[in-house]
Amino acid sequence: MTNPTETGMPLPDLENDGMDVVPGSNAGMEVDEGADNSSKDAADLEAVFDVPVNVSAVLGRSRLDVGELLKLGPGTVLELDRKVGEAIDIYVNDRLVARGEVVLVEDRLGVTMTEIIKAER
Repeated sequence: MTNPTETGMPLPDLENDGMDVVPGSNAGMEVDEGADNSSKDAADLEAVFDVPVNVSAVLGRSRLDVGELLKLGPGTVLELDRKVGEAIDIYVNDRLVARGEVVLVEDRLGVTMTEIIKAER
């Protein structure tokens, strides 16, 4: 499947008020001014709601030689390239989309997004 940004096809701005015309959208169709546009916008995206994506939260990185990797065992401390309290990177399908913080939710770790990264086109 090709990425819409690779084909030059513009993506809709999901943060606008729904009044801008996006090429390939319902341009030229009558719009009921009294209708709730937010439900119409959500319905337009419904086709992709079930598309699976891989989400990764990266605490940090480290570079090791294979010999060093083989020496790792239980209890080994691996130094990462991040400092304590520094934002972590959040990737969706190997693309950086946000930065966030690790949080504790009941007895599980979670991530809260603190910054959304805008993709460069």
